[in-house]
Amino acid sequence: NCITVILLTFQTNILTELKNWKLSFIQHHKLQMRQEKEKHTAHVKQLHNEMENLKELLHTYEISIGRKDEVVITNLTQALEKQKERAELMRKFTLWRIQHVKAKQEEYANRMAERHFRTASMKKVWAAWRSLKEEKWKDKVARACQLRAEDLCVQLTNDYEAKISELTTTLEETKAEILRLHSERDQYEDTMKKAFMRGVCALNLEAMTMFQGK
Repeated sequence: NCITVILLTFQTNILTELKNWKLSFIQHHKLQMRQEKEKHTAHVKQLHNEMENLKELLHTYEISIGRKDEVVITNLTQALEKQKERAELMRKFTLWRIQHVKAKQEEYANRMAERHFRTASMKKVWAAWRSLKEEKWKDKVARACQLRAEDLCVQLTNDYEAKISELTTTLEETKAEILRLHSERDQYEDTMKKAFMRGVCALNLEAMTMFQGK
């Protein structure tokens, strides 16, 4: 009877620890997902503001230069449209990555819950079967149960660690991809600004040539 009580207490502690670990794991990743969404929202807002500023700048140069800079304005408009499309693609890709990671987390949590329920059911069936046996088998069954519980604990621990490592790798890859896209955007904006300045310089030289001719 004493061994049975100890065994049940040990099983209860294991189940409680696994449940707390699962809840902590889910809450941690929900927090990470919320932080990623907030960063993405701020980034999209920043891109929108930059696009609006470029549109205002384009409108100002349209009024200043007139019809002579139609080619430059057309090129800038196309560049702005491409930048807008690129920002939209970046936003969609980031949302897809977040949803993909979230789906994998939910699938893993459901699978672990199902495994936990199946394990608990097996333990209940085993306990009912053990109660029908003779007294001389109690010590042997208790030792077997303890070994089984230890093996199950080790297996669940290994599964959790492997999954956490996989999700961590996925999150790092997502962050690296976002940083790469940011770098490409900065390079693209710098190239567009240089092209715009070359166009403005060319128009200034043309204007000076016309004035000198007059």
